[in-house]
Amino acid sequence: MALRRALHFVFKVGDRPKTATFYREVLGMKILRHEEFEEGCKATCNGPYDGRWSKTMVGYGAEDDHFVAELTYNYGVGEYRLGSDFLGLTLQSSQAVSNARKLGWPLAEAGEGTYVAEAPGGYKFYLVDKEQPATDPVQKVTLGVSDLQHSTRYWSALLGMKVYERNEGKKTVLLGYADHQCKLELQDIGAAVDRGTAFGRIAFSCPREQLPEIEALVKKESWKILTPLVSLDTPGKATVEVVILADPDDHEICFVGDEAFRELSKVDPNGDTLLDNAMAADKSDEWFAKHKKQKASA
Repeated sequence: MALRRALHFVFKVGDRPKTATFYREVLGMKILRHEEFEEGCKATCNGPYDGRWSKTMVGYGAEDDHFVAELTYNYGVGEYRLGSDFLGLTLQSSQAVSNARKLGWPLAEAGEGTYVAEAPGGYKFYLVDKEQPATDPVQKVTLGVSDLQHSTRYWSALLGMKVYERNEGKKTVLLGYADHQCKLELQDIGAAVDRGTAFGRIAFSCPREQLPEIEALVKKESWKILTPLVSLDTPGKATVEVVILADPDDHEICFVGDEAFRELSKVDPNGDTLLDNAMAADKSDEWFAKHKKQKASA
């Protein structure tokens, strides 16, 4: 399955300015592209919301060869409840550790040479205090599961991921599509997975011709298909095709056609400006403060 690529993880964010500070100034990531939408996504990319929203892609380099974060902001929603589904994203960057200390961003030790920092909203990022590699610094995304053996079969046998490592002591399994890509780590939490309202989505690309094959296989094995194969439009950019699945713990999985996605995901040199302009034009915080109200909590 070397033709499949790990692409990004989707985070819902309630405070866009503080979130931008964390990714840009603490982690040292770049704004790769920013897009505004007037209505909800057909594939629920922004969650179960049908109003205005934005998508910001951030990472250490182009999406062709870096695993990145997709930040979805729903106008009017200021807070989401964390569950036990997303357990952390691990990256290697002593510069990020240094940035956090300089900015006074809280760090906690998480083992020898590793620190944990929380993004706004409570999402955990594990920072390995070693020189940032020339390749992608993002090493793995960790998701909680209720039955490790069951979930491993789903991701490996059904979705074709290679098992790289099993750790019985930590109750984890490390999987991936290629040696040089960001890995997926499954960790048994010994209980049902609570997805909260902050639940995210992990995305992979594959050759477009594989999309109907993936959909048919998942349907044949009687697993969940959240969104059957559908085309998604982005104004002024390429149209992509996706199919959205759910694993045994309802973790959302997006497979997107690689050819069109490479066109859609080209770095926009105006990304920073577009995000900054959108944040400056968003007067929702001022409106809620003026009317002595709070943004909705999802």
